[in-house]
Amino acid sequence: KELDPAKMEGVELIVLGIAQDAGFPQTACEKDCCKALLQNGDKGTLITSLGLVDHTNHTRYMFEASPDFPEQLAKLNARHLGEPGVCDGIFITHAHMGHYTGLMYLGRESVGASKVPVYCTPRMKTYLTNNGPWSQLVHLENINIRNLESKSLITLDSTLIVEAIEVPHRDEFSETVGFRITGPEKSALFIPDIDKWSRWDLDIKEEVSKVDYAFLDATFYSNGEIPGRDMSEIPHPFVEETMDLFSNTSIELRKKIYFIHLNHTNPLLRGGDALREINEKGFNIAKE
Repeated sequence: KELDPAKMEGVELIVLGIAQDAGFPQTACEKDCCKALLQNGDKGTLITSLGLVDHTNHTRYMFEASPDFPEQLAKLNARHLGEPGVCDGIFITHAHMGHYTGLMYLGRESVGASKVPVYCTPRMKTYLTNNGPWSQLVHLENINIRNLESKSLITLDSTLIVEAIEVPHRDEFSETVGFRITGPEKSALFIPDIDKWSRWDLDIKEEVSKVDYAFLDATFYSNGEIPGRDMSEIPHPFVEETMDLFSNTSIELRKKIYFIHLNHTNPLLRGGDALREINEKGFNIAKE
């Protein structure tokens, strides 16, 4: 839906992408899920990212710097009346390829940005500072890293607050966090990556109850989705597991949940029975 930014007020949350780190279609995939898209050169779905526009203060922020950063930044800026260029801050969940590598577009070979605030955890800061080519972004002050501790509150303005929440995940290079975003009227939970809800020291049902929207990890729909692969090596909450976990909750609670971070094998990307099932049970898939 086309909206006129000049007529908008308050804070707007935008879904900029819903695919897993490697996108959809995925590189060199010969399976039916991607083959036709790749052969035709079609773009399926952008990689998971959220945008936030404060229409009152003319600022905008991104959650994740995905490999689809240029297109996602353009979509974000199209809904913004402030100064053109790069956004006013980027929040990074962790150091896996779909969540931070878009920072490369801020470097000297591209935008040549100046001191873009990048909010990340201590190990993520160390990773960016000590490893090229990311260290060049720091050295040339293309980015300005802001420390982000678990449970820390970042006040962007008097009515817009972001809280980092640490979650268990494959933390080879950094900690992993999700974000609770609180605006003047509504709030959202953003957890694109987590191993399993049972491994978290917080209760996901309680956390969803605290917000208006919950964008949750839905990388895989069910066990066995990738034939010949031990899926315990790539733990995520299966969509079926999340729906079972919430099966005895109210329909109002389930309607808050929007599945995000979908792998190219996830049948939700192609609609059909899987999409009908989650909708009948009260859940949603996030849409760009």
